[in-house]
Amino acid sequence: MRRPSPAFVLPRYFKSLISHILTDLEWKIIYVGSAESEEFDQILDSVLVGPVPAGRHMFIFQADAPNPSLIPETDAVGVTVVLITCTYHGQEFIRVGYYVNNEYPSPELRENPPLKPDFSQLQRNILASNPRVTRFHINWDNNMDRLEAIENQDPALGCGLPFSCAPIKGLGLPGCIPGLLPENSMDCI
Repeated sequence: MRRPSPAFVLPRYFKSLISHILTDLEWKIIYVGSAESEEFDQILDSVLVGPVPAGRHMFIFQADAPNPSLIPETDAVGVTVVLITCTYHGQEFIRVGYYVNNEYPSPELRENPPLKPDFSQLQRNILASNPRVTRFHINWDNNMDRLEAIENQDPALGCGLPFSCAPIKGLGLPGCIPGLLPENSMDCI
């Protein structure tokens, strides 16, 4: 599979607003090889970042293309997903998904694709302009009582988390700023 043009590197910059975190955050880029089974997911890269002082941070996180021999032939052409995840103390608190369309650039190959995918002819197009962000409530300070209270809270009541541990939708990191929640995000408890 050919590498995408530089405009489609995953992601070019990932901006985060973080309160002081004393241990590393683990970031991963995962290529979903098949919607049918996680068995075909490929971790393209993983990096530990931290400790992270309070403030805005930017870093470049890019990875090589997935290994085509690990992608089922029936899933090689068409739409899939690339995920960027971040964990704190082994707890995933944010997942950013980008739709990816693997297609043949020539109209002839699109209309009459080979029986066996020709990875040298496939082009990967990443819809980087419309990521899907999912954030998860986690135990930021190892206080199980607080996490249990968060999980039992009525989401209609608004932001009930203390400022130090409420993830921002779209960033998934500590803070609570009303009106900063994009529509392409969702919360999971």
